[in-house]
Amino acid sequence: MNSTRLPEKIDIGPGAVKRMADYCAARCRAGGAGSVPGGAGRLRLIADRNTWTAMGKEAERELRAGGVATRATIFDSPGLAADERSVVRLLADDDPAERLLVAVGSGTITDIVRFVAHRTGREFVSLATAPSVDAYSSIVAAMTFDGMKRTVSAAAPLAVFADIEALARAPGPMIAAGFGDTIAKFFAVADWRLGSLLWGESFDEAIAGRSVAAARSCVEAAASIGSASPAGIGILMAALVESGLCMAQAGHSRPASGAEHHYSHYWELKLLAEGRPPILHGLKVGIGSLEAARLWELLRGTPKERAAGLLSRSVLPAREREERLIRRAYGSSADETITAHQRFLAMSETDYGALKAEILDAWDEIHAIAAAVPGTSETKRLLSLAGCPTDPRALGLGGKEIVLGLANAHYIRDRFTIKKLARVLGLD
Repeated sequence: MNSTRLPEKIDIGPGAVKRMADYCAARCRAGGAGSVPGGAGRLRLIADRNTWTAMGKEAERELRAGGVATRATIFDSPGLAADERSVVRLLADDDPAERLLVAVGSGTITDIVRFVAHRTGREFVSLATAPSVDAYSSIVAAMTFDGMKRTVSAAAPLAVFADIEALARAPGPMIAAGFGDTIAKFFAVADWRLGSLLWGESFDEAIAGRSVAAARSCVEAAASIGSASPAGIGILMAALVESGLCMAQAGHSRPASGAEHHYSHYWELKLLAEGRPPILHGLKVGIGSLEAARLWELLRGTPKERAAGLLSRSVLPAREREERLIRRAYGSSADETITAHQRFLAMSETDYGALKAEILDAWDEIHAIAAAVPGTSETKRLLSLAGCPTDPRALGLGGKEIVLGLANAHYIRDRFTIKKLARVLGLD
């Protein structure tokens, strides 16, 4: 299967469940995914107990009315995660005759299904139940293996269907999470530019522009999104799908994920390791976006002359100390984290000096990047308008884990972000 393929159909509007069933039935009749020799097409619906009630039953009814033999895997355990256990659970229901999978859910269900579809050569259709994440059209899945969050290759859906009226009835925190995940694109693209400028990462201006435009559309509709109006939800869902398409076309998550996402991933891993209830990804990303906004604001207030002084006093972080901090922050995942960050941890004095010189030479360009992101007060205002918490304690995070996340989350991904730049400058 070609994992870089984009969805052939995106349908956002009223009545999408019926059109999803018609689409799947047509593919089955045409001998495509879901068809079996000498018989009607077969497919499998995958949902959890909440999404099954919200949309799965209706999807099953419409599919069977269209002549599609349908069976379901319904995850019934609390605290569902996209991890080894869920993957094995879905594989245990595997039937070789079912070539088409339908993910009925939001981020977690979609990631489980896209991962299994990719590894088994299946195709899948996404039926969104909440405008909460940008995973629907992506070609990567955020999976947790061995207690470590990983972004891995996965399948793009054949099609994405989203019923706006149903999405508007989604729980308020899930709608807020979608907004938090979208406003993050301002900071993710800024970090992507920074990584290209200072770390040699490839960059695509057109994709970056689309990602920012999607975020801007939601900023303009923040109040409408916060009130869950169908118009606002339509704008939010379109932006989330566009973000996933940007990742798919870039071939990685850079257009949508930067330092703000790393904070979220760190807190998610900590909650998972301690057996605590998960917190919606986009709500944590919103908190991470506030921290990213703060760091970019500090940088905007730093003229080149002061930056030169800060860089002249900046010393290469001692590797032994960094590894101790990583072990304290990441526990059983520390060895893997250390291995993944050799480029930064193994820098020599000469390497570090070259990086500092590069930062100073590019200061005007860095300032231009900083000027394009929202400030702290504006980010907080927009998050509040859309119903997102702006205090991490409101999410149930404790003081110690907040500090650990803000200090160490940049080791979640081997990328150069505003957090790493702030550390080099001593601004954090």
